[in-house]
Amino acid sequence: MTDRFSRQRLLPWIGDAGQARIAGARVGIVGLGALGCVSSAFLARAGVGALVLVDRDFVEVSNLTRQLLYTEEDCERRLPKAVAAQNHLLEARRDLEVEAHSADLDPELAMDLFARCDLVVDGTDNFETRYLLNDAAVKSGKPWVYGGAVSSYGSVLVVEPGKRGCLRCCFPAPPPAGSSPTCDTAGVIGPAVGAVGSFQAGEALKLLAGRGDLVAGGLLTVDLQTWSFSRVEVPRDPACPCCGAGRFDFLEERGVSRTHRVCGRDGILVLAPKGTRLDLAAVKARLATAGPIFENPYLIQTEWEGHPVTIYPDGRALIQKTGDPARARALYARYLGL
Repeated sequence: MTDRFSRQRLLPWIGDAGQARIAGARVGIVGLGALGCVSSAFLARAGVGALVLVDRDFVEVSNLTRQLLYTEEDCERRLPKAVAAQNHLLEARRDLEVEAHSADLDPELAMDLFARCDLVVDGTDNFETRYLLNDAAVKSGKPWVYGGAVSSYGSVLVVEPGKRGCLRCCFPAPPPAGSSPTCDTAGVIGPAVGAVGSFQAGEALKLLAGRGDLVAGGLLTVDLQTWSFSRVEVPRDPACPCCGAGRFDFLEERGVSRTHRVCGRDGILVLAPKGTRLDLAAVKARLATAGPIFENPYLIQTEWEGHPVTIYPDGRALIQKTGDPARARALYARYLGL
C-alpha cells in the first residue's frame, strides 16, 4: 500500500523512522525569495510538520522569473512574501502547519526562531542577516543551512555548532560593501537558484531524518555555466570570533541599529522602536495629502519627496531611491513622527 510519502520511505536513510522524524520537525525559513521558495516547497512536500516563515519584503513582478511560489495575482495584491508563501504552501499540503512573519529578522526573533525550530534554512540575500543567523545558531546550538546564488553559480554550507566550522570559520568577515556581485549587478538564472535551494532542502532532510553523517560537511559550490562542482572542507577555527571565542557581534550590532541597506532595492529599511504597532488606516488618512496611496491589510505604499515608501504595521518603512541612512531617518521622522 502506498501513501503520500511512500517513495521517500524507500530510501534506506529515511525509512519509516526517518519519515516520522521529518513529520515531527519544525523548520524556520528566513527569506522567502528565490532560495526560500524552493527550499520551503520541497520541505513542505517532503512532510515536514511545521514551517515558520520570515521575510520583510513583498512580491513584485521582477520576482516571478525565479521565485516559484508566487503568481501575478500576488504581485497585483502586493502581498508580503511570507503571507503569499504561506497561502501557496497550504494549497500544496493542507495539513501543513505554517506560521508567517512579515518582519525584519532582529536578534530577538532570530533567537526565538532557533529556540522553537529544529533547524533554520537561509533564503536571505545579504551577509548582515546571514551573520546574524550564524550568531543565533551558535549561541543556541542549533543547525542552519546557508545558501547563496548569483549569476549561474551558488553555494551551500551546513553549520552544525560544535561539530563543524561555522560561517565565520569559512568567511571571517563580511565582504566590503559593493565588492561582491549581487543578483542586481550580475543577474541570476532561475535554474541556479533551483539547484542551490534543492541542495539546501536535501541537506536539511538529512539532518531532520537523523542522518547528519550524510551531509556534505563543507562548502559545496556549483556553477551551471561551466558545469563544475566543488567541495571545500570548513574545519572549526579555534580563533573564530563566534564559535571559538563565543562573541556574538552581529546579534549585538543588529540589536542597536535602526537602519539597514536592502539588497536590490536601492533603499534603506528604517525600523521602529520595539513593540510599535501602526493603525494603517489612520496612517493612510494622515498621509493622504502627501500623494497617492496604495493599501492592503499588510502594508501601505506612497511617495515622500520623490522616494517610494512602503510602510508595515510594525512601523518598518522601506525608503527607496536613497542609500543614505540619515536621509531615510529624516524622512521617516518627518512623515511618521517616530
